[in-house]
Amino acid sequence: MNTIQQPGFFKFMMNELKPKGKIITPFNVIAGFTILVAAYILFFRFKDGLGSVIHASQDMPWGLWINFNVITGVAFAGGAFVVTFMVYIVGMEKYRPIVRATVLYALLAYMFYAGALLLDLGRPWKVINPIIGNSFGLSSVLFLVAWHFILYMGSLFIEFSPTITEWASLKKVRKYVVNLTLGVVIFGIALSTLHQSGLGALFLMAKPKIHPLWYSEFIPILFFISSIFAGLSLVIVMETINQRVFKNDMAFSFKSSHRGIMMSLARVCGVTMFVYLTMTILVFLHGKNYTYINTGWGAWYLVEIVGFVVVPCILFMFGYNRRNMLLIRTAAVMSILGIILNRLNISTITYHWYDKGFHYPTWKEVVVSAAVIFVQILVFRWIIRRMPVYRESPGWVTAKKENQSSIQKEERSKSWKVLAE
Repeated sequence: MNTIQQPGFFKFMMNELKPKGKIITPFNVIAGFTILVAAYILFFRFKDGLGSVIHASQDMPWGLWINFNVITGVAFAGGAFVVTFMVYIVGMEKYRPIVRATVLYALLAYMFYAGALLLDLGRPWKVINPIIGNSFGLSSVLFLVAWHFILYMGSLFIEFSPTITEWASLKKVRKYVVNLTLGVVIFGIALSTLHQSGLGALFLMAKPKIHPLWYSEFIPILFFISSIFAGLSLVIVMETINQRVFKNDMAFSFKSSHRGIMMSLARVCGVTMFVYLTMTILVFLHGKNYTYINTGWGAWYLVEIVGFVVVPCILFMFGYNRRNMLLIRTAAVMSILGIILNRLNISTITYHWYDKGFHYPTWKEVVVSAAVIFVQILVFRWIIRRMPVYRESPGWVTAKKENQSSIQKEERSKSWKVLAE
C-alpha cells in the first residue's frame, strides 16, 4: 500500500511564502517604494530622535502617528466586536461569512497601530513599563488603554486562531481554541467597550485646549458609539473590494450572501449614526454652543456634522430601503471620512484652537503613516490568499447543517400539526 508523505513544516512554510500572484503590479510598486522611503526615514528617527522627523512641540506633542494611526485607526477596528457579538452571542448566522475577515481587520489594525505608537514614543523601550510593574501609573487613563490594547490583541488572536490551525492542519489545537472562542469573544467585547471609550477619555483632561464645539464630558460615549458605525462602514468598503480582488479565494456561498449582509450592516450603521447624531445635538444644545456657529469654527463644525454624519445617515437609510448598493457604499466611504475628520478635529485641528499658528504634519510623518497602512494591506492579502478566511470552515459547515436540520424539524412539526388538525 502506497502512502503519501506529508511535507515537513519548514517545507510547507517555504512553499507558502512563495508569491501567489503577479509581483510587479502598480499597487506593489507604490507600496514597495513607500515602505522603502519610510524605512529610510525611520532610520534617522531612531538615530537622531523624533525632532528630526516629526513636527511636534511641548504644546503639540502628539504627531500624525498617534492622532491618525492610533486614535483614528482604532475606531475602524470596531467592526470586530460588533460582528462577533451578532454571530457568537446573538446567534445571527447570516453574518458568519464575514466574521473571520472582520476579526482579521481588527487584529492587524491593533498590531500595526500599536507599532505606530512605538514610533512616536521618545523612548519606545519603556512601553513595557505598565506590564512589568515599573511606573505602573495606576491613575492614568493611558495605563487602562495600554492594558486594554494588550489584552484585546490577545483576544483577537485567539478568535482568529481556528483559521490558522485549519491552514496548518493542526486539528487537535483547533478543537482546543474553538472551545475558547465564546469566552474570549465575551471578554473581547467588554474590552472593546472600555478602550474605545477610553481613547475618548484621554481628551477629558484637555478641556481648556479643545474647542468647545468638539469638547464634551460625553466624548468617551461618543467615541464608543461612533466606533460601531466606523468599523461596520470599513467592513462594507473592504468587503466590496475583497469580493473583486479575492473572488477566487471565496466559497460560492460567501459570494452569494454578500449583498444581503451588506444591506443588513447598512441598516445597523444608519441606526447607530442616528443615535450618534441625536446625542451630538443634545450635547450641542446642553453646552449652549450655538454661540460659536457664526464663527469660522462653527462653519467647520457644520461641515463635519452635516456633511459627514447627517448625509451618510440618510444615504444608509435610503440605500437600505431601496436596496441600492451604490448609496450604501457611498455612505460608508463618507462615514469613514467623517470619522477621520472628527478624530483629527479633536486631537489636532481644534487642539489649541486659540493659537494663530496651525499645526501640520511633516511629509515624513505622512509617508510613514502611509507605509504602515500599506504593510497592513500586504499582510492581509498574504493571509487571505493562503488561509481559509473566506472558505467554509468545519465550524461554518456544522452551523449550516444544524440550521438546516432545525428548519427541517420545524417544517415536519408544522406538517404533523396540520395532519393532526
